[in-house]
Amino acid sequence: MNFKSSLLYASRIIFSKSSNKNSGIGKKSLIGSMICIGISLIPLVAVLVISNGMVSGITGRMINLGSRDLSIYISSKSESVKNLQTFVHTAEEFNKVQGITDSFAEIQSTGLALKNKTRCGATIRAVQNDLFTADKNYSSLFKIVEGSAELSSSRDCILGTQIAEKLNVHPGDSVNLVTVNIPEGQKNVAAGNGDSLNVLPRTTPFKVKGIVSSGYQELDSLWFFIPLETGFKILPAKSSSFIISLSTNDTFTNKLYQIQENVQQRIYGTDWENSDSISGAYIYRWDQINKAQYENFASTKILLLLIMLLIVLVASVNISSALIMIVMERKKEIAILKSVGASSSGISLAFLATGFGCGLGGVLIGIPLGLLASVNINGIIHLFEKILNGAVKFFLVLFNSQNGLHFNQIHILDPAYYLQEIPIVISFSDLFIIVAGTLLLSLLVSVIPAVKAGREKPMDTMRGNYAV
Repeated sequence: MNFKSSLLYASRIIFSKSSNKNSGIGKKSLIGSMICIGISLIPLVAVLVISNGMVSGITGRMINLGSRDLSIYISSKSESVKNLQTFVHTAEEFNKVQGITDSFAEIQSTGLALKNKTRCGATIRAVQNDLFTADKNYSSLFKIVEGSAELSSSRDCILGTQIAEKLNVHPGDSVNLVTVNIPEGQKNVAAGNGDSLNVLPRTTPFKVKGIVSSGYQELDSLWFFIPLETGFKILPAKSSSFIISLSTNDTFTNKLYQIQENVQQRIYGTDWENSDSISGAYIYRWDQINKAQYENFASTKILLLLIMLLIVLVASVNISSALIMIVMERKKEIAILKSVGASSSGISLAFLATGFGCGLGGVLIGIPLGLLASVNINGIIHLFEKILNGAVKFFLVLFNSQNGLHFNQIHILDPAYYLQEIPIVISFSDLFIIVAGTLLLSLLVSVIPAVKAGREKPMDTMRGNYAV
C-alpha cells in the first residue's frame, strides 16, 4: 500500500457517505471535531490580532509621543540649556548625527491647573511652537477634539481631553497654571545648611487654543502643552527636565544601539575634554525608559495566547476519540485491505492523513472567520456596548425611573486604560505559527488511533465476524 493509496483511503474515510446510521457515528464525530477546531481558532486569531494592535498602538504612542526613540536628558546646570536659543540650537545639531531624522527640544515639569474653583494636577510640557505640525508623529497620532493645535502666542496652551473635562474648559477659555517660583537671591542657597528656601507659587494665565487626544487617556490625561519660550520663563530649572527627543526611521530597528553610540559620540565628543561636548547629558533608548510597560504588555499577550492554545489543544483531542471510533467501525474494512496486501504502515498513514485533514478543515473554517471578526472588532465591541447599555437602562427605568435616565455608560474596554479604537495589526508570521501548530497537534493526537488501526489483525476480525 503506497502513499497515494493511503491518501485515497483517507479521503474515502472523510468524504464517504454511509447509509448505516450506526457506522456513521465516527464520521459525524470527525466532522464535529473539525468544527470544534475551527470554533476554537476564531478567538485565538482574534486575540492575536487584537493584542498585536493594542500593544503596537499603545507602545507606538508611548514612544512617538513620549519617550521617542532616543531621549537625551540634560542637567539644568549645563551651558546647553542656559537659554532658549542655545537649547534649540543644541537640539538641531543632533540632526547631523547619522540615523537621526528629527530632534526636538522640550522642558517637562509639574504644576497645578486652575479654572474658577476647580483644580487639577498637570504634567507640563513646554514644546516648540510648531511641534504639532512639524512632527509627523504628533500630527498623525494626535486627534484634535476641539479648536486647533497651534501655539502661536506665548500664552497659548493645548490640553489633553481628560484635564480639559476636569476643568470644564473649551477653546477660547482662560486657565491658570500654578508653578513653583524661587526668588533669584535664594537660588544658590545650599540644601541642608540650615537655611530655608522661600518657595513662592507663580500663577500664569493661559488661553486654551485646542484640546487633543492620543486615543490613550492613561498617557495624555494630564498633559498641558505650553510654548518652549514660556517654559523657560515660568518653570523652575531645578525641578524640571530638559529633554532633547530624537527620532529615527525605524523605532524597532536593531541598529538603534549603533545610533545611540553615534549620539553619545556627539554628546561627549572624541574625548571628555572636547569643547563641543555637552556636560551633564545622558541618553536613553525607548526600551530602557518603557521597559516595565513593554514587558508587561508582552507577558500579557503570551499568557492570553497560551490560554487560547489550550482551548485548541482540547478541541484537537476530539480528533483522537473520533478516529478511535472510526477504527472500531471499520475493523472489517481494514481486515479486507490487509488481506489483499495493504501494509500496517499504509493503514496507519491513512488514519494520520485523516487526522491531518480534519485539522486542515478546522483551519480553513477558523482562520477566515477569526480574521473576519478581528477586522470588525471595533464595530462588534460598540454593538455589544449598545446592547448592554440598552439592557441596563431598560431595567433601571423599569425599577427606578430617576436613576434610569442618568447612569454611567458601560465600556467593555474603558478608554481610560485602553485605546479608544483598536488598531488592526495582522501578523502573517504569527498566523503561520498558529496554522502549523494546529496541524501538528492534529497529527500528534492521531498517532495513537493510527497505530491501533495499523495493528489490527485481519484473521481475528474475520473470526469475530463469522463465528457461530
